[in-house]
Amino acid sequence: MAEANKQPIRVTVAADFDDALIQQLRDVSPRLQVEKHFPDISESVWAETEVLYTIRAFPDPKQAPRLRWIQVHYAGVDGILNRPIVQAEDIEVTSASGLHSVQIAEFCMGMMLAFMYKIPTMLKYQAQVKWPEKPHEIFRPHALRGLTLGIAGYGSIGRELARLAQAFGMKVLATKRDLIRTTDDEGYYIPGTGDPTGDIPERLYPPEALATMARDCDYLVVLMPLTDKTRHVVNEEILNAMKKTAVLINVARGAVVDEAALISALAAQKIAGAALDVFEEEPLPTTSPLWNLENVILSPHVSGNTSQYHQKAADIFIENLRHYLDGRPLLNRLNREHGY
Repeated sequence: MAEANKQPIRVTVAADFDDALIQQLRDVSPRLQVEKHFPDISESVWAETEVLYTIRAFPDPKQAPRLRWIQVHYAGVDGILNRPIVQAEDIEVTSASGLHSVQIAEFCMGMMLAFMYKIPTMLKYQAQVKWPEKPHEIFRPHALRGLTLGIAGYGSIGRELARLAQAFGMKVLATKRDLIRTTDDEGYYIPGTGDPTGDIPERLYPPEALATMARDCDYLVVLMPLTDKTRHVVNEEILNAMKKTAVLINVARGAVVDEAALISALAAQKIAGAALDVFEEEPLPTTSPLWNLENVILSPHVSGNTSQYHQKAADIFIENLRHYLDGRPLLNRLNREHGY
């Protein structure tokens, strides 16, 4: 959509943005007619909408003949791929990928430090109002410096995690679907974060070589999107390839990991532990053995949460609105062939 075209653009925000955020969107250009419609959207609004920012509201294709672009409020799009309007090839769909990069990368570093310094064990003794008899034998960390981090999925989160891990002195390995193109200029980055040029990993692996990479990792962080190809990609083979001292961290989607195989590996102490923020069934059933495994840290799918979520999401949308007005390619475009 070139700026030379001065026709007004009807932008519908189907999210609970406050008035200040709506005004930020309007300030991008006088061409933008931005209106919030939340939680309900009328037929007349659908009929006039050219750009849709949404959480859950999606029109049927016949309801929105002028719709050309949908920006969603979240990074993962696996839950909306079957919607007819998302499948329409003449409509661009973009995500909020990059919004979570700082939070999730810091969360992963926190989990690595928690395992390295045995913070859950410290809290257990604190709850018992006592210390172990020989604390210096129990709490003997190696330090993260010099250890190897494997990142399964080198997108915006993985690149920020690599930057932080490098600052800790860790060796970084990563899997990436396209090994020829290491730069990432199609995704959104918070200024000063990440690894846009892909220079940090000492080695990049194709996804098919995940087991090979896993053999060398002290920590393996799962960041791949959930697609038909990645479902249960972290399976018994991958877990068997990992070091007995290694820790798995999953902040992607629960179904990327074969949960039954992981439970078996943890119970048999084939790996040292796991930090899990996502699960195959959420919320995690009370009957899951994961609740009672001492070598597991569980969290309720909150690794990417932030008190600034709406503002950060609006920042991505604002940047994409500028791209749309200038006729430049949008950031974080859905690739329907790859499913993310």
